[in-house]
Amino acid sequence: MTIGTPRVVNSRLENMRNLDPAGRLDRVAEAVSLDANGKSMFGGDALPVDLANGMIENVVGTFQLPLGVATNFTVNDRDYLVPMAVEEPSVVAAASFMARIVRGCGGFQTSSTLPIMRAQVQILGIPDPHGARLKILQAKDQIVAAANAKDPVLVKFGGGCRDIEVHVFPSSARGPMVVMHLLVDVRDAMGANTVNTMAETVAPIVEKMTGGHVRLRILSNLADLRIARARVELTEASLATKDFDGRRVIDGMVDAYEFAAIDPYRAATHNKGIMNGVDPVVVATGNDWRAIEAGAHAYAARSGRYTSLSTWEIGANGNLIGTLEMPMALGLVGGATKTHPAARAALQVLNVTTAVELAEVTVAVGLAQNMAALRALATEGIQRGHMALHARNIAIGAGATGAEIDEVARRLAADHDVRSARAEEVLADIRAN
Repeated sequence: MTIGTPRVVNSRLENMRNLDPAGRLDRVAEAVSLDANGKSMFGGDALPVDLANGMIENVVGTFQLPLGVATNFTVNDRDYLVPMAVEEPSVVAAASFMARIVRGCGGFQTSSTLPIMRAQVQILGIPDPHGARLKILQAKDQIVAAANAKDPVLVKFGGGCRDIEVHVFPSSARGPMVVMHLLVDVRDAMGANTVNTMAETVAPIVEKMTGGHVRLRILSNLADLRIARARVELTEASLATKDFDGRRVIDGMVDAYEFAAIDPYRAATHNKGIMNGVDPVVVATGNDWRAIEAGAHAYAARSGRYTSLSTWEIGANGNLIGTLEMPMALGLVGGATKTHPAARAALQVLNVTTAVELAEVTVAVGLAQNMAALRALATEGIQRGHMALHARNIAIGAGATGAEIDEVARRLAADHDVRSARAEEVLADIRAN
């Protein structure tokens, strides 16, 4: 993928659900000027086994997930079509529908910090840990210079080690522990290899100046200096449904949020809903979704109590205001983003030019997914819409094929009885008649 000037894209693709997969791909390809080679990357055989064999160990084959495209997203007044790799029904549909509502209210507004990652260097065997801390801080310029000398290419592109922190843990089981953090601007990389290499490089310097011995030299996935933020403001009219007026919906969504804010059992499910939006974008673009998950949940507990990642409140004008702020360590260069052909094609569809932009779009999708879950909980309940879409999976599991899938799913949803046994009964009836 070539990173350059973004193309103008209209993310409002109507009637996508009524097309077959090939028709949808044609619509997306036309919208983002994706050529035939790019389209072929979504055909199911983009990752040959010999290429997969070079990516991980003991390869025996490849494993596929459905790849959908969320529509209607407007972020900072730009439109995006968002690739999402996920197996769960209703996720892509919910994100697209919420993005359509938000689009009519001005879209998502996002911002972010610099892409700063932390590398930790653990130093043991120091009798005077506080004195050692000041020695390390005094040698900051030397340490930063040594780290940057290891990656001149990153420095050339405006990144590099910016600063250090030193933390003292005086009462560990093995005696006092000193931990130095390298704070590294990794630009458009996720940054794991970069910061790990820098930590390895400076370890001997720190050992010599403190008289201690270094154990761990590793990045932290709590990327609390690499934050992406998204905000929406929604009117009563935009949130009204056939059965509920907008004020009732807003009150219900705020009540649901406050439950998550005070109760970790609810917060876990609430935040899982956010990650329903975030993870599929991370996977589709070849990024490390485990790192994003770890950082998100650690960040949600940074106060000492696990709580909601998002906030929902009512503004002075009565509008609903939602915000999401979380670590987002994503890259456009290196790793699977560079080696996986489908990930490169997904980035071409997404049409982002920097890792910061990718992070901001991703956090907007997370907020959209959270909005969808809260809106459903505040109105018809979470199961009605979800199970209607899940009915297709149940139909396939019961043995339905072709046109039978939609017919079985339709009847299951109409009966509000989405069970495998019922699907088998419906399929038998269809085939008998």
